[in-house]
Amino acid sequence: MLRLPSFTFLQPRSLDEAVDMLAERGDGAVAVAGGTDLYPKMKRRQLEPTTLVGLRGIDEIHGIFGSRDAGLIIGAGETLTRVLEHPDVRRSHPALALAARSVSTLQLRTMGTIGGNLAVDTRCNYYDESQAWRESIGFCLKKDGDICLVAPSSPRCWAVSSSDLAPVMIALGARLTLRGAETERTIDAQDLYRDDGIDHLAKEHGEIISEIRLPPLDGLVSTYRKLRRRGSFDFPILGVAAAVRIEGGVVAHARIVLGGVASWPVRAKVAEELLAGNRPTIELVDEVAQRAGDPAKPLDNTDLVPLWRKRMSRVFVRRALLELVGLSPEGT
Repeated sequence: MLRLPSFTFLQPRSLDEAVDMLAERGDGAVAVAGGTDLYPKMKRRQLEPTTLVGLRGIDEIHGIFGSRDAGLIIGAGETLTRVLEHPDVRRSHPALALAARSVSTLQLRTMGTIGGNLAVDTRCNYYDESQAWRESIGFCLKKDGDICLVAPSSPRCWAVSSSDLAPVMIALGARLTLRGAETERTIDAQDLYRDDGIDHLAKEHGEIISEIRLPPLDGLVSTYRKLRRRGSFDFPILGVAAAVRIEGGVVAHARIVLGGVASWPVRAKVAEELLAGNRPTIELVDEVAQRAGDPAKPLDNTDLVPLWRKRMSRVFVRRALLELVGLSPEGT
């Protein structure tokens, strides 16, 4: 049986107190809310913090406010279940509700938070194992080793982005507020991520995601599709978030974001530009879907065959876009 290592647990009563605790304790301190990813990693000795700063009792990071016309503000401490069941989220941002519902299982969604999923660690077949298993193969670059076992000749880690919500937030144009001990800043959701399997978040140590702001809907429609071996529990090996706005029968705005195929969520910008400004047809959607699969670079670091996963990125983009523009999915 894998057991948690010893650690100190602190329970702040405010966000200011929490960020001060993180600053005072230094690199050995980590914030925790639901802990659905952190605690298993601590048991496997992938992460070894000496202090945990609990966030669940902080009122400032809870609540869902606003409307589809004014935009939504979601506290980063809200559970995934609360988010997916909220009527304004379901009505105005179905992609977010779909992505939240696709995360893990009911029990873990009731514990896990929206902020936690946005900041969830990257994953890899050679990393997400017990300490004994990892030691038996000589460890990997992400933890305790000196080479990436997925690409041994590469100087970097290729662990894959495993957040379901990240592609959706980027597609919706969300902005995230980060609080530190002496700073507060708001960034675009896409600016939170780096193309690096180890240093995958553009977030300073001690900063906490406090809230997520979704802009006014303004006619935007969205969806999310996820590929995994089983219908529940599994992390994405492909996630497709798409959002479009149609004005006068023409696509005025398009965002297509792929998750699970690289170390960060990947925008299919060439495909977006091809779609925007045109009247949607089956032929156009087929061409856009083909181009959308180009930036997908799946490797042998998650489940199923990489080349098939790349092919499925095009299939899933096609299905998502046909749904959003209201065309019959012939041939799917």
